[in-house]
Amino acid sequence: MITSDQLKDAQDRVAALYKYLDIDAKTMQLEEEQLRTQDPGFWDDAKRAEEQMKKVKGIEKWIEGYKHVKTLVDELALAFDFYKEEMVTEEEVDDNYSKCMEAIEELELRNMLRQEEDQMSCVLKINSGAGGTESQDWASMLMRMYMRYAEAHDYKCNISHLQDGDEAGIKTVTMEIEGDSAYGYLKSENGVHRLVRVSPYNAQGKRMTSFASVFVTPLVDDTIEVYVDPSKISWDLFRSGGAGGQNVNKVETGVRLRYQYTDPDTGETEEILIENTESRKQLENRENAMRLLRSQLYDRALQKRKAEQAKIEAGKKKIEWGSQIRSYVFDDRRVKDHRTGFQTSDVNGVMDGKIDGFIKAYLMEFADKGNE
Repeated sequence: MITSDQLKDAQDRVAALYKYLDIDAKTMQLEEEQLRTQDPGFWDDAKRAEEQMKKVKGIEKWIEGYKHVKTLVDELALAFDFYKEEMVTEEEVDDNYSKCMEAIEELELRNMLRQEEDQMSCVLKINSGAGGTESQDWASMLMRMYMRYAEAHDYKCNISHLQDGDEAGIKTVTMEIEGDSAYGYLKSENGVHRLVRVSPYNAQGKRMTSFASVFVTPLVDDTIEVYVDPSKISWDLFRSGGAGGQNVNKVETGVRLRYQYTDPDTGETEEILIENTESRKQLENRENAMRLLRSQLYDRALQKRKAEQAKIEAGKKKIEWGSQIRSYVFDDRRVKDHRTGFQTSDVNGVMDGKIDGFIKAYLMEFADKGNE
């Protein structure tokens, strides 16, 4: 049975959310933005109208989220009083408390995602490391993990490019995960993921270590301005067929985009290579490849901004993008994040996409440092 202190803590946290989210200001802003949608010529510019509706829904989501937790904590207080009068059971009060705390923590977590890019969808790319079939199998397991995560959170997941492994698994995959704050949550997955297990591909049954890298970038849309120099783009075409027979495309619908990127600070030039085989239509693959290029260029500008911030905050703990971030040790039934120290013994749950604990621990430790 919960205590009066636990009830007060829940009430205090909801009161704090009211202040942090500035619900009064958001309510006034919502009224103003809704008035704009009532203009007689509102839908004359469909693109601008859609963006305005997106803005309205975004504000509504924050207000409704707060109202939801406020209702739950009020019901919890009522249940707590009813228990004293023996009108509800101890189990019912505890159940109300669990639901209340889960909703509060979810809203607190969303409140940590304050940067513009945090609200975006994302591009998630997985590359298998050295180690042949075992690493390629590990990369495919990670792909499944993120697909399950996306499914559980009602995110839309499209595979824009996939290269199968030599015997099993995959060499690389690029996934577009679309939904509110997908980047804000999944940016925590950036880095090298390490697997330790008795490999089914090893005849001696030895314990093996494999690596796969995960890169997460914001997925930009037409509202984000990113400059792409047309003179630095070149295209290759190839067949994007499957395993053979009628599945093989007889025409070159796959596209390979090459972009000669020049770092504005150092003047160094490098080639950005993007392949897209998502559609059977070449034009659609070209459009998708261009969107992925714009996402990469946006992310480079974003990382430069973070690097500058890191210099200013030199005394603070750094987030090392690209370093080994997590170990999945199957035999010991342990998954541990090396940045936060968070770990779990539910290996099967993690591989089924239950990575919210890792994401929460990451945001709790690093979000405020990145948003100051």
